[in-house]
Amino acid sequence: MVARRKVAVVGVALSDCGRVDDATPYALHAQAARRALADAGLDRSLVDGFASAGLGTLAPIEVAEYLGLRPTWVDSTSVGGSTWEVMAAHGADAIAAGHARVVLLAYGSTARADVRAGRRTGTLSFGTRGPLQFEAPYGHTLIAKYAMAARRHMIEYGTTIEQLAQVAVQARANAALNPEAMFRTPVTVDDVLAGPMIADPFTKLHCCVRSDGGAAVLLAAEEYVRDCRTTPVWVLGSGEHISHSAMSEWPDFTVSPAAVSGRLAFERAGVRPSEIDFAEIYDAFTYMTLVTLEDLGFCGKGEGGAFVEKGRLRVEGGELPVNTDGGGLSAQHPGMRGLFLLVEAVRQLRGECGDRQVRRVDGSFPRLTVASGTGGWFCSSGTVVLGAG
Repeated sequence: MVARRKVAVVGVALSDCGRVDDATPYALHAQAARRALADAGLDRSLVDGFASAGLGTLAPIEVAEYLGLRPTWVDSTSVGGSTWEVMAAHGADAIAAGHARVVLLAYGSTARADVRAGRRTGTLSFGTRGPLQFEAPYGHTLIAKYAMAARRHMIEYGTTIEQLAQVAVQARANAALNPEAMFRTPVTVDDVLAGPMIADPFTKLHCCVRSDGGAAVLLAAEEYVRDCRTTPVWVLGSGEHISHSAMSEWPDFTVSPAAVSGRLAFERAGVRPSEIDFAEIYDAFTYMTLVTLEDLGFCGKGEGGAFVEKGRLRVEGGELPVNTDGGGLSAQHPGMRGLFLLVEAVRQLRGECGDRQVRRVDGSFPRLTVASGTGGWFCSSGTVVLGAG
């Protein structure tokens, strides 16, 4: 049997993010990709694998053409926000098996600018075909699905709205340390509760921001690491899982697909949740953070509320810093945010995060992290465990 190669993340970057009114999604893809290649110090000619989703009639062919790439390995898996963790897993597997040497993951979106310019509305619709035809007549929007799940957790386990609000408060506290975050002004639990109601029990600050932006991640086989200008961050293990499409087919609103993808990722990495130094978790809504923390094993089922209310998620003084850049709730959220989780995770492991840098008790940089993306309305999950070089 041919030995599998080790795989490292050797380059990461964001495009301009936040409010970007003068760029196309293609331009944001390209800007992030160029910056990631520069970060790694690798020549574009080495890239023989490309993964992208969400843009173009023939994703990722159109984006690859725009970038001037002719890859021999491609992936256009599209499973919502978890797409990028799933793609990272697929790319790492391809490299390990010898099917590619360097894989580029890229994403870009002008979700905020498009609404501002009237190119689209602020309401995200997934259409009414297939199973959705049985929910759409009742006005069952994306946010309503998350709100229903949150309310179920509150009823089942006594989770309070104040505990959910703490997720938003601590995300903003982390964003305050990030000069690139879209919103940095501290908020309180009272601020969260006093906001306009969006979908009961979610007020405005329980929901992610709408931004523009792009991101890119470069994966490479171990033999290319020595040619890179950055410290490698190794892909240790990954897992993926799909749960449901119709809400009526979701067995338990209080259990996300991260319960499976997380278990697989930790098992394959050979580490335990207790060994993780910080976590990057998809947070389109506050409940996503809380329930994913439970399902990844950082606390017991139903204990998420008590876990988050004591400031554990903060970079400054938190036992398990979560979404260290401010997350989708405060930093940026240009649609499918999963790739941004990987960028922040890598930067933290490399010790490049300035005032928001996570440190271990002895003052050293973190060694292990987990990035877990969620897609749809808890329909899919991808989880990746990363280790410092």
